[in-house]
Amino acid sequence: MRWENLSPDSEHSRADAALFGAEAVTTRTFDTPEFRGITFHEIRARSVVNRVPGASRMPFEWTVNPYRGCTHACVYCFARKTHSYLDLDTGLGFDSQIVVKVNAPELLRHRLASRSWRGEHIAMGTNVDCYQRAEGRYRLMPGIIEALRDHANPFSILTKGTLILRDLPLLRQAADVTDVGVSVSVGFTDEKLWRTVEPGTPAPERRLDVVRAFTDAGIGCGVLMAPVIPFLGDRPEQLRATVRAVAASGATSVTPLVLHLRPGAREWFMSWLARHHPHLVARYERLYAEGAYAPRWYQRRITRQVHDLAREYGIGPARAGSPRRVPAPAPEETEAGLPTQLTLL
Repeated sequence: MRWENLSPDSEHSRADAALFGAEAVTTRTFDTPEFRGITFHEIRARSVVNRVPGASRMPFEWTVNPYRGCTHACVYCFARKTHSYLDLDTGLGFDSQIVVKVNAPELLRHRLASRSWRGEHIAMGTNVDCYQRAEGRYRLMPGIIEALRDHANPFSILTKGTLILRDLPLLRQAADVTDVGVSVSVGFTDEKLWRTVEPGTPAPERRLDVVRAFTDAGIGCGVLMAPVIPFLGDRPEQLRATVRAVAASGATSVTPLVLHLRPGAREWFMSWLARHHPHLVARYERLYAEGAYAPRWYQRRITRQVHDLAREYGIGPARAGSPRRVPAPAPEETEAGLPTQLTLL
């Protein structure tokens, strides 16, 4: 690992000094079923509030990421490339070598109290999931939310993790004093697809239970329908089933996002595809021939389909505290109708 040889004369010392020092790393393993095979690198970071690069497509400027690496092990995760910055493997290493910024809450509180901070929106869960399995042991998010609440600083959280329910009381307190956005990521409800591409995540149905809980608590919760996976999760009946389930959960919005394959994620995903769906490799090479993103015509088609379905099932702006329930479809319901687009957090 890069920090193992970190020294004042190292070629990496200047770049890494902004993150943490070599003397501040403790490596641990835990012999429990939920953490077997996972190594945690506990660091005392020197910064935790990060500015989003200007070229980014993200609709926010600041992020907080208490972890690097993610035990969700999603084969398509775009954040895999970030592990290479520390000379860590972007494949299995990303899934099992987790960097934990153990002082993240105190760093955030210090930043929010500084005179230079202007109270800008902070997004979380935009790189790796802040409610991945490790959070159950390290409990960094309560301190982070408390700091944001105490400074009435607006923030948003995107997650696939059901552990966020633990912090629902804190999030309600924060929502009383500032703008709080919560979104849950559910790209599909197909169980077979979930088990193969998101093996470390809670089931889609459990994530939609999170949406219900937040809706019932009076905090509007949207669903980021991401990723829509070409040729595996984009059939009309799959899109319909997902939007129908999202609507039944009481979500305030549904935002489709087609799979994108950045360097680091692309290689890992394509190797997975070659093993599990070799007949699709050539189709993917053609679809993503121009870069990390699917062609605009494909993205527009998926967005239109999901938006149409969202209108059909009544997903749209809703008042806080006004939960909506959509009845289960009758058995004779057909696959007619086409579907939607975005709001983020």
